[in-house]
Amino acid sequence: MACLTSMIEPLRAANEIAGEDIFRWTLISEDGGRIEASARVGFDPDVALADIGDAEQVFLLSSPSSQFQETERSNGKLRKLARHGVTIGAISGGVFPLARAGLLEDQTASVHWCYEAAFAEEFPHLATSSDVITFDNRRVTASGSAAAFDVSLHLIEQAFGADVATEVACWFQHPFVRGQGVLQRTPTFAAESTSDMLPPVVRDAVAMFASHLEDPLNIADVAQEVCVSVRQLERLFQKTTGSSPLVYYKSLRMHKARQLLLYGTQTLVEIAAAVGYSSSTTLTKTYKEVFGILPKEERSKINMFRVREGIRASD
Repeated sequence: MACLTSMIEPLRAANEIAGEDIFRWTLISEDGGRIEASARVGFDPDVALADIGDAEQVFLLSSPSSQFQETERSNGKLRKLARHGVTIGAISGGVFPLARAGLLEDQTASVHWCYEAAFAEEFPHLATSSDVITFDNRRVTASGSAAAFDVSLHLIEQAFGADVATEVACWFQHPFVRGQGVLQRTPTFAAESTSDMLPPVVRDAVAMFASHLEDPLNIADVAQEVCVSVRQLERLFQKTTGSSPLVYYKSLRMHKARQLLLYGTQTLVEIAAAVGYSSSTTLTKTYKEVFGILPKEERSKINMFRVREGIRASD
């Protein structure tokens, strides 16, 4: 819902500010029927996917687990639109059905940080970016609702110029107009801060941790690589993240496990291996320590914000 309104409202405001009805939008669902957002607010689409006529751009908004009911027909329609020059985009979890339709081959897509592990597992051959938004030929991908707002600002600037785009951003108190090349802000998982707020040594160590979740590194080796002693690294981590390097590393591994658990299709044994644990028993114990719930319990409960019931992975 936030992604949808974040795209529409800037366009409406731009029309009002410029005094021209340049932007128009149509809500689409696969069969034209009513759609309920994860916040349980309903939307009444204007048309079914199969009946789309003229369109310049089509954006997919969905959860990562969303599937078309008539996969072959609906994916075929998207591919046909793309062949006829329509720009096809996706916001947040919409990159998953976009990839499943085969429309991200030889493209680079922005993937929200909380989906990146599951996306990489399902589509290991596809190129991804940590940028907020990515424009690649006739593909536009945005990592979340605020990024969807940025996409609309980009469209407004193309139509009306930078002045109107800036005024629209100010109307909504959007902090600044972001283009390509702006990285997503990610939580540090251990303090009230984000990754861009970390000092260089800690940031470099975290980057090493993040690239070795499946094959964990020794903390002493990481300290040597970033040119500080183990004690210095521990002090810096404690000061900036509120935890030791080892605890922080464990947290990163568990958050990747949680992404795979909620958005992927792997078994617990496979997830354990993906985050550097030799068995699902060890994973389960550590997961419970970090999140206060067993992995199987988390997977089985209904998570109305991220997982659609009935399309969860098996245990």
